[in-house]
Amino acid sequence: MKSIIYEGPNLISIQEKDIPEVKEGWVLIKTSHVGICGTDLNIYAGAHPRAKAPLIMGHEFSGTIVKGHPTFSEGTPVTVNPLLTCGKCKPCLTGQSHVCETLHLVGIDCNGGMAEYVIAPIERIAPLPADTSLKLGALMEPVAVAVHAARQGEYIPGDHVVVYGAGTIGLCVAMTLKSYGATNIMVVEPNELRLKKAKELGFHCINPMIQDVHETVREMTNGTGSDFVFDCAGHPSVIQQATKVVKVRGRVVVLAAYKKPAEVNLLEGMFKELSMSFTRVYTNRDFEIAGELLNSAPEFERLITHVLPVEEAQKGFDLLTTPTDAIKVMYKF
Repeated sequence: MKSIIYEGPNLISIQEKDIPEVKEGWVLIKTSHVGICGTDLNIYAGAHPRAKAPLIMGHEFSGTIVKGHPTFSEGTPVTVNPLLTCGKCKPCLTGQSHVCETLHLVGIDCNGGMAEYVIAPIERIAPLPADTSLKLGALMEPVAVAVHAARQGEYIPGDHVVVYGAGTIGLCVAMTLKSYGATNIMVVEPNELRLKKAKELGFHCINPMIQDVHETVREMTNGTGSDFVFDCAGHPSVIQQATKVVKVRGRVVVLAAYKKPAEVNLLEGMFKELSMSFTRVYTNRDFEIAGELLNSAPEFERLITHVLPVEEAQKGFDLLTTPTDAIKVMYKF
């Protein structure tokens, strides 16, 4: 099977590999679409602590059942919840398996979807709604991240929202909140090409390189500040700014994975009685809701800016590691 292989820092190749054997409890899937995630970019850069070369990356993918599933017939369109949990630690035993103490993922800790065929555990197979395309189905995982953040952050319809970052996750969060009734969503992003996409999607855009974010947010909220701030950027300047732009007794929700410890103004947090929460991946219910959301809001497909053939594997990573208008880049097998 044709596969995209991570061979080492900043090095990928296209190789022919054997179709994986279907072990007990796992299902063989013929891949259709697979997206490049921020985690894949970390792997590509050689910065991921667990991913080891050679590796077939990809944990955002869709495809069709080939064999191994007890109830879904061959050809059933599916996506995969890529979380691999131990089932034995305290979080797993108390219904919080998404924060399993030894959480692993398909495409990071074992081969993933950047190949013509991939295997995944039976219990992680999610059938696509009848009206959802395989292309859109490959977006379900990042939408589940956004759904989890909105639910975990306890967003209330009608509240003002600031979203830092107009990449896939930031725009998925903004669109998810919009579907939940948010009417005043401000997206902060220094990349003008990404801001253009955010504006096309109907969001108020702020470029921190040329605008004062704090003052702009105050103007947009009648001087009170934003009810919520969602950090989807992971830049040290963001978490410092977040405590300023959020209102008194507001909430900061951190989705981004910070590579190094960041400075937070704790005194400002105390004076304003702020709440700060952190989210990681998603629960099974979040994943289900993401499927329902994609089925009812097909405009999420507008986040998919590039669909490339496997032969252009390198181009996909180049698009996301240089200043371009790329948001979600996918490969089609």
